[in-house]
Amino acid sequence: MGRRRLLNGSGWDADGVRDDLRDYVVEQLGNSGAVLVLDETGFVKKGDRSAGVQRQYTGTAGKHENCQVAVFLAYAAPGGVALVDRDLYLPKSWTDDRARCQAAGIPDEVTFKTKPQLGQVMVERALAAGVPFGWVTGDTVYGGDRRLRVWLESHAIRHVMAVKCTEPLWAMTEHGPGQVAAKT
Repeated sequence: MGRRRLLNGSGWDADGVRDDLRDYVVEQLGNSGAVLVLDETGFVKKGDRSAGVQRQYTGTAGKHENCQVAVFLAYAAPGGVALVDRDLYLPKSWTDDRARCQAAGIPDEVTFKTKPQLGQVMVERALAAGVPFGWVTGDTVYGGDRRLRVWLESHAIRHVMAVKCTEPLWAMTEHGPGQVAAKT
């Protein structure tokens, strides 16, 4: 009970703590060859009042469960790995229900963002903070989002993203540049 009162009743600046942690990680592990890793995880929950909870797929359980899902940004360097950013994924059913959001303490300015959009915001924060890294990686949730890949390319950020084997990618074909399935 005391811990809950401390977390809910104290002046807690989650973004400030995130920034302090990121700065500490960069101070300890900073490396221009580091990798920023985008990934999400689910937290199985009972009920429906915790922010973002609904039946959705979570790799944690390997199936659709009642859960929250968060997107994380890890910093992987030769000296170690640490989480440096996070964002709660809010399904559209949540962001479209402002009364439900208000009851859960979600500010009115929070709008729906896909997991790749949340990931992009985290990479943007890392760039703005001067985090040294060589490239970004993510699974098919992120690699399958063409807008994220184009954004990374437009900012000259090297990246290795998993994509579905049917994803159309530009390649040099026998007829010149063209789109072909990733498996090709």
